[in-house]
Amino acid sequence: MSFAFKGHGPLDYKLVTYKGSPMRFRGPQIDLTKPFLLCLGGSETFGKLVPQPYPDRLSAMLGRPVANMAAMNAGLELALGDGAIADAMSRAEAIVLQITGAHHLTNRFYQVHQRRNDRFLQPSDILRVIYREVDFTDFHLSRHMLEHLLTCSEDRFQIVVDELKMAWMARMRSLLNRAICPVRLLWIGHRPPAETGYCRELGSDPLFVTKGMLEEIAAQAASLTICVTTREEQQKPTRGMFFGLGEEKIARALLGPDIHVRAARDLSEKILKL
Repeated sequence: MSFAFKGHGPLDYKLVTYKGSPMRFRGPQIDLTKPFLLCLGGSETFGKLVPQPYPDRLSAMLGRPVANMAAMNAGLELALGDGAIADAMSRAEAIVLQITGAHHLTNRFYQVHQRRNDRFLQPSDILRVIYREVDFTDFHLSRHMLEHLLTCSEDRFQIVVDELKMAWMARMRSLLNRAICPVRLLWIGHRPPAETGYCRELGSDPLFVTKGMLEEIAAQAASLTICVTTREEQQKPTRGMFFGLGEEKIARALLGPDIHVRAARDLSEKILKL
């Protein structure tokens, strides 16, 4: 049965910790001394409001433990800087790496929080010079800040976007080079990869990652899976999700259980081909 479980609070995500990290990841707890698969990514992989996100379903389909070390609004900054993730990457049999946006990265123009990658900390002197008219103390989230910069000047904004793209490519290569096992890339969201990362407005995640960037990075990985919501799922965005009073707006922006099922199925087929 698909329904929204309103009025009883959020799901129990069975949050767990692993040695070397202050992060609380979604459970169940996985024994990292035994063979396992590792899933890294942001909100979509964490599976907020979804009873069984694709890492759980993948585990059931393969009959193998899967550690979900994703976090809400996380980007490559967390994946590259977290001690527990680094340890898990060195032990995993395979890694599923969700494609996350380029805006959740510290770069030459601004700094984000190392663990909460959506948090804008401060601009660089270069960005202050480019946008002299902007008071950056008004912003707490990088997306909010970028939306404002776009309204100020599309030409100047393109300079920021170019920097974010270069930073994303460099960090992705660094993460893939660090892996000693096959890495399965996963694009999961409301839209397929496009030729441009935005058009007059930022749009949906993963921000600024173009089709060309994805293809270049995919050449370094074991596989690429693209999983996009169907029209029916977009028309019924909260079907099968569990959320409390006041959370419906949040639920409508997230991915529902159906796409998690398809992502797990597509990933399992590619993993089983090994």
